[in-house]
Amino acid sequence: MLKNIRNFSIIAHIDHGKSTLADRMLEITGTIEKRKMQEQVLDSMELERERGITIKMTPVRMNYTLNAERYTLNLIDTPGHIDFSYEVSRSLKAVEGAILLVDATQGVQAQTLTTLQMAKEVGIVILPVISKIDSPLARVDEVRLELAKLLDCNESQVLSVSGKTGEGVEGLLKAVVERVPPPIEEYPSTDSFRGLVFDFQYSNHTGVIVYVRVFDGEVTKKDTLYLTAVKEKFTPIEVGIFTPDQVQVEKLSKGETGYIVTGIKRPGIASVGDTITIAKKPLPALPGYMTPKPVVWASIYPENQSIGGGKTGGDDWNLLRQALERLRLSDSSFTFEEESSGVLGRGFRCGFLGMLHLEIITERLRREFGLKLIITTPSIRYEVLDTRKKMSAIYSPALFPEYGFVEKVFEPWVSIRIITPPEYIGAILKSLYEHEAEVGETGNWSAHRTQLDATMPLRELMRCFFDELKSISSGFASLSYFILPGNREANVVRLDVLVADEIVPAFTRIVSERRVEEESKKAVEKLHDILPKQLFTIKIQAKAMGRIIASRAISALKKDVAGYLSGGDRSRKMKLWKQQKEGKKRLKSRGTVDIPQDVFVKMMQSD
Repeated sequence: MLKNIRNFSIIAHIDHGKSTLADRMLEITGTIEKRKMQEQVLDSMELERERGITIKMTPVRMNYTLNAERYTLNLIDTPGHIDFSYEVSRSLKAVEGAILLVDATQGVQAQTLTTLQMAKEVGIVILPVISKIDSPLARVDEVRLELAKLLDCNESQVLSVSGKTGEGVEGLLKAVVERVPPPIEEYPSTDSFRGLVFDFQYSNHTGVIVYVRVFDGEVTKKDTLYLTAVKEKFTPIEVGIFTPDQVQVEKLSKGETGYIVTGIKRPGIASVGDTITIAKKPLPALPGYMTPKPVVWASIYPENQSIGGGKTGGDDWNLLRQALERLRLSDSSFTFEEESSGVLGRGFRCGFLGMLHLEIITERLRREFGLKLIITTPSIRYEVLDTRKKMSAIYSPALFPEYGFVEKVFEPWVSIRIITPPEYIGAILKSLYEHEAEVGETGNWSAHRTQLDATMPLRELMRCFFDELKSISSGFASLSYFILPGNREANVVRLDVLVADEIVPAFTRIVSERRVEEESKKAVEKLHDILPKQLFTIKIQAKAMGRIIASRAISALKKDVAGYLSGGDRSRKMKLWKQQKEGKKRLKSRGTVDIPQDVFVKMMQSD
């Protein structure tokens, strides 16, 4: 019955105990037997388990009995890191309620506010819950007051749980039944079907598997279905539910969450936010989702483009293309397109939601497809007005116009929110100044918690600001951000690195004009330390604003060509030394430097 269905998500800041709480819910409801339980049971990806974070949202159905009445609880566990906020926003449109989880040892964090705002915009019911109450560092009363103030509710409405011991979880399940409303029937008497696609995955055998929330009617594998956005008809191979494993069922009914195996193997057909309905009796499309826009760009090249690497052999470029297409089928938030470099060969320019997203995708390419990769320095999208009054979008530093051909440059800015103990405010303000931030309002959450708002260029946020913030605050500060609309004028320049008087495009970057000297010296010194010696002297230079900013030279390999001569006429040795000198001079004039792949990798890595 529809009145006995509850759809809800768990939303929180990273590492506040979402996955552990989900484990206890699965255990208490008997969804998974105790002997089969393991930590982070909903985090099926190897990287999720290693890092202790959720990367992909995971749906699961639980059965719960309260007062002799049986309820179906559809839970969607969501990521906590800010790079995956898009996953959270999608899950919230498939539910009627959300558990807002806050760590009793840390209190309200910056990302807590971001996820709360998403939930409020969707208009779902919010259940405030404090986690990790079993910790000796727990500040339950203080955090309860913070949550009550944040949600403008009574302190008695804030629940307390321990995902580790299970304390309070039974009461939370009861509260979900009592406070989260059942799904609403928009078309109560319809004999059609309508569902919203909130995620999908790809199978080699069965094609695209879409995750749907059913809003109206019911669907079986005998129905001919219709994807409204792409106007594509198909007959399902299977329909089912998540327990959390995929389990086939006869039908999916309104209010339920499940999956549909489409059998479609062509890319670009399934999309998040599309509406599935019955082909013969279509219902109006549901409001979908905003398409996520990449904010970080990096180029990916295979180390070997001719002889097979990877797990299956063959051309690594083709393997990389196939791997990117495969990941794109399960992660609609990143993009890629072909490009080529004279030094690195053929590769792909990829767009990501943030630095962690970039790291996760490249690590999956290495692990799941056995590829050895070169990743260029991440960049952002610039709008460049050149001297011909032509505006261009620049994603790659190597394509940025040279000095003297640029009229104006515009770049995206972000609004950031930092929550920190007050004793770190001084160091954080200094760091914000170094990253060209404009500091806004400050406020106090409590005697131990201060909120600081600011705006800064996205370019500077990417320049290791998050790591720096964690370092100077001893890990106690938290950060959330969102991209501001429009772009602002930027005072940036293109920095080229030359090896033997030739520009190496992979080392080119866009830097702030006020830091160009510092960045030039750093790049030259780093390359000087890692580039192997050659048979002739190598000159390394950093060039910006039409001039050489920094320069170093790597001395040539030395060999005593006259070492086999002993005694006798010294003129014979001098003749050999002169020939060696002239040979090195000729080699230098027409020789090129072969830069090993590991040098590219080391140059891309942050110090």
